[in-house]
Amino acid sequence: MNDDQIERYARHIVLKEVGGAGQQKLLRAKVLCIGAGGLGSPLIMYLAAAGVGTIGVVDDDEVSLSNLQRQVLHRTGDIGLSKTESAEAAVRAINPDVRIVAHAARISADNADSLIADYDLVCDGSDNFATRFAVHDACFRARKPLVSAAVLRFDGQLATWRGYEADKPCYRCLFPDIPPEEQTCAQDGVLGAIVGVMGSLQATEAIKELLDLGDGLAGRLMIYDGLAASFRTLKVRPDPECPLCSAG
Repeated sequence: MNDDQIERYARHIVLKEVGGAGQQKLLRAKVLCIGAGGLGSPLIMYLAAAGVGTIGVVDDDEVSLSNLQRQVLHRTGDIGLSKTESAEAAVRAINPDVRIVAHAARISADNADSLIADYDLVCDGSDNFATRFAVHDACFRARKPLVSAAVLRFDGQLATWRGYEADKPCYRCLFPDIPPEEQTCAQDGVLGAIVGVMGSLQATEAIKELLDLGDGLAGRLMIYDGLAASFRTLKVRPDPECPLCSAG
């Protein structure tokens, strides 16, 4: 690291759990973020500030006025820009050490494998089950950790999925199939600050995974109730009849 980097990351370097070696590992890391919206905004900003060297951003949407209540990565002047373009400009302003790779596309079962191929870890902040299943299954096949968050109204959920490990559950152990009815923030609403809470926690868990720090959320589901100001963590066990991780 050069002198500017030592100063920029000084508060990380003095952490004995991170140190100079850990910071250098972050600078070499490659993380793919699915979505540059409510969850993706704090996630991308904190990963960039932390010095994660390469951040891929997958999003095919444009910035709209209704996004700005919660998507703090974007500004009023960004309305009409692609979210990947807006994200790239925001990250460049936060930390020029970081390389942003823009994937202005919608991730699906058809392209998920190729999109995640070059990354060490994937963070999913998408807003629908079809995307979550496609991303998770691709990460499972590639044996790459997935840190996944979801929000609705005043509530949030967060988990890390490493179901390719023998003793860990996968996403399909909890949700075997896409639910027939799906609630969305567009229909049901979301408090803007809730995505800030969950996106920041998602960034924390991603950094922990990259540096192998502390107790991660693989095998556990964290639930945040914003109205009750409470967190609870549930254990998720591997399903012996899971259609994905129990096969073979």
